[in-house]
This record gives sequence, structure tokens and C-alpha cells, in this order.
Amino acid sequence: MDSKLIVIAIGGNSLIEDAKHVTVKAQYEAARKTAAHIVKLVEAGHRVVIAHGNGPQVGFVLLRAEFSRSILHSVPLDSCVADTQGAIGYQLQMALNNEFNKAGIRPNVATIVTQVEVSDSDPSFQSPTKPIGSFMTSEDAKRREEHDGWVCVEDAGRGYRRVVASPKPVAIVEIETIKTLLDNKVIVIAAGGGGIPVVRDAKGDLSGREAVIDKDLAAALMAKELKADLFVISTAVEKVCLNYGKPNQKTLDTLSVEEAEQYISEGHFAPGSMLPKVQAIVDFVKSTGNTGLITDPEHLYGALYEGKGTKIVLKK
Repeated sequence: MDSKLIVIAIGGNSLIEDAKHVTVKAQYEAARKTAAHIVKLVEAGHRVVIAHGNGPQVGFVLLRAEFSRSILHSVPLDSCVADTQGAIGYQLQMALNNEFNKAGIRPNVATIVTQVEVSDSDPSFQSPTKPIGSFMTSEDAKRREEHDGWVCVEDAGRGYRRVVASPKPVAIVEIETIKTLLDNKVIVIAAGGGGIPVVRDAKGDLSGREAVIDKDLAAALMAKELKADLFVISTAVEKVCLNYGKPNQKTLDTLSVEEAEQYISEGHFAPGSMLPKVQAIVDFVKSTGNTGLITDPEHLYGALYEGKGTKIVLKK
């Protein structure tokens, strides 16, 4: 296979293998396992850009802030995303370097603290729905709404949670920096957690927003702007399925965009789970005509060379 530019989006939950063991050391070990599979792609001659999720990690940052709020200043959500970009990027950089060392190769790896432009006119700012942080009592929720301007909602009888906007990504601010690094054969980690949400004013100045951007949509946008040959979303399952978890479950090997859109309209994919992943891949394929893949970390290499994973193409 000729050398390709591959954008890979890995989930923040994939860095937590056991919910009872979420130490930094445990998260590094999970990152190392994913890195070992990415190294195989680099060994095969491909250029790679890695995006990652950060949902659980941002939750940890917010929980620490909550416990320390009587003695320390609060941290806005855009800064929390920046914090996790640095921390997770560090783990992935170290893991990749160590796995490259085992393989006897020495490519450079760099993490880019990535701002992603959104629009203040995005409807999600008027109707926030993305839950973040830990559960609260109704009293705590009311206090945060009054004193901090939060929007809180009751969550299925389990308590109250803060909800924030999840605006659509418009542009990757550091895209030219990412291109320069790729041109110099650097493995790039970028747009972590969907990117730091920022808005550009009429003067061209940027300012952050208390929001979260869907990681898969941001990765798809980055893949489009980079004109990637292949966009891969790494998730918890090897293949996309119809009737997932039911006796009539059916795995899907190759889908056309038309078939994928039909399955979406029929409600086959769960919102907040497989649905945004399929939507992001379809968006990339329709925009570029190139191929998208959905699979788990273990089959990243096999999805390219051994028929693993689910491939989405413009037409069959």
C-alpha cells in the first residue's frame, strides 16, 4: 500500500480500561497499548495524525476543582480542555516514543495545543445539552446556577448535572502548524478533546468559550482540512453493527454513504455512542471521496491490510 496520510481519532474512554483503576499510570498503560498498534502503521510508511477524546479526564479536572473551590480559583471549561490536551498528549507522546524505540525506529512526535473555532450563533449555546462533571444535589445545582451561571438538569433520577453547549466545529486554528509538522515527517497529536472551543471576533481576535466540541466531528474536520487519505475512528468494537447486543446482531464490513445514511435515518445507531462516529465518517467521505474506517485499537493495522473493521466508502 502506498504511503497515506491517516487521521486517527481515539476515545478518551479508551485510555481507561478499568473504571476502578483510573490512575495516571493505568491510563498510560492503556495509551501504550493503543500506541503499539499505531506504530505498525508508521512502520508501514504512513503519516499519522492522532486526535483523542477527553471526557473522563475533563471530569477528573472538574472534580478536583470542585473539592478545592474554597481555597482556589475556578478553572473555565476551555482551560480544562487545554489541560487535558497537554496531559494526554504527554502520555501518548511518551507511549509512542517508547514503542518506536522497541521497533528500532526514531520518528519525532509532537502534541499541538489546538484551538477549534466555533460560532456564538450555534444553537447549542442557547440550548445546552452536553452533561459534564459529577452529579449534584438539587440544592447544589441551584447554588451553581445562581452563583456561577451554570445550567443544570436532572439526570434520570441520579441527581443533577451541569450541561454545556456542544457547538459544531468550524475551523482548526492551528491547521497550518499541523501541516508544517507533517511535511517534516512528524507524528502529530492534535485537536484533543475536540479542541479548545474559541470564537473569532470581527477583528480576528480569539476568545475561549465554556463548551465542549464533539471529538469525532473535530477530527473529521481536521481530516478534511488536511486532505487525509484515510480517516479512522477507534472505538470499543471491531465493527459497526446493526441491532447491536441483540440476538439478530449483524456486523457490517463495507458501507456506502447512501447505506450509512439510510441506517442513520432508521435509528440503528445509538446517540452519544456509534451515531456521531458514523456521522463524522460520512461527513468526511462525502466531502473528500476518500475512505473512512471504524474499528477498535487492536485492529487499526488489520483494518488497512486484513479486512478488519467497518469501511465506509462513497459508492460500492
